[in-house]
Amino acid sequence: MKKIVQCVPNFSEGRDKDKIEKIVNSFRGKEGVKLLDYSSDEDHNRMVVTVVGEPEALKDAVIEAMGVAISEIDMTKHEGQHPRMGATDVVPFIPIKNVSMDEAIELAKAVAKEVSERHGLPIYLYEKAATSKERENLAKVRKGQFEGMAEKIKEINWKPDYGPDSIHKTAGVTAIGARTALVAFNVNLDTNNLEIANKIAKNVRHISGGLRFCKGMGVALEDRGIVQVSMNMTNFEKTPLYRVFELIKIEAKRYGVNVVGSEVIGLVPMDALIATAEYYLGIEEFSTEQVLEKRVME
Repeated sequence: MKKIVQCVPNFSEGRDKDKIEKIVNSFRGKEGVKLLDYSSDEDHNRMVVTVVGEPEALKDAVIEAMGVAISEIDMTKHEGQHPRMGATDVVPFIPIKNVSMDEAIELAKAVAKEVSERHGLPIYLYEKAATSKERENLAKVRKGQFEGMAEKIKEINWKPDYGPDSIHKTAGVTAIGARTALVAFNVNLDTNNLEIANKIAKNVRHISGGLRFCKGMGVALEDRGIVQVSMNMTNFEKTPLYRVFELIKIEAKRYGVNVVGSEVIGLVPMDALIATAEYYLGIEEFSTEQVLEKRVME
């Protein structure tokens, strides 16, 4: 591939394996497209797909997958812990190789235009592709979720960038954009008290006075009887994973609870893990050139 773009679409289905496979099949066996990973969670009732490809081939695969999601997912029956507003909830494009951010933005717009015309789906552009300052932050776009979007979309400030001025009855609304790489990082606590997770999330996320480049919320993992602080780290170089992990441990002590584990959703850049290893192992002057697999793959 001469040009490589990454896409990490999030679909509002994490329980029905048949539906999950139908969506993921859109990325399999396509020239110029490589499916890297997909993971689903029943509590969140959500699936995250990580795929890379050449711009035009990736565009076609994403549009196909969104079409499958529209036909298979009924948001009027959807329940889950993760905020969501559509069958295909969010579609970010990330420039990887020989692709500029401007090209990623144009790709996001092209997908938004075609999907909206083909399926009558209202679409907001967000992050780097946003058409206004208030639409850059996905949380602001998604506020109200599927249940509140029917009224929100009627407001003059929330007219969709593409598609009709009313939600799709079963597929809702989708946000499509362009951004830099982020890490979906969750930290689990040994309590079932969701209020504690929410308080900790409020203290670590940037919007309420916490760490820069950290977005967070509390989530209940009902099948395990615990809660977690679920986060998106939007710049792992400036706010590394170990820093937010240690802050959560400190905040957890205030409520007499402990961290019992963490998880990464989807793929994670190697540098994010190396920085964490450097911190906890106290490695001095470590270089990525010392990673065996990296040298082998060169």
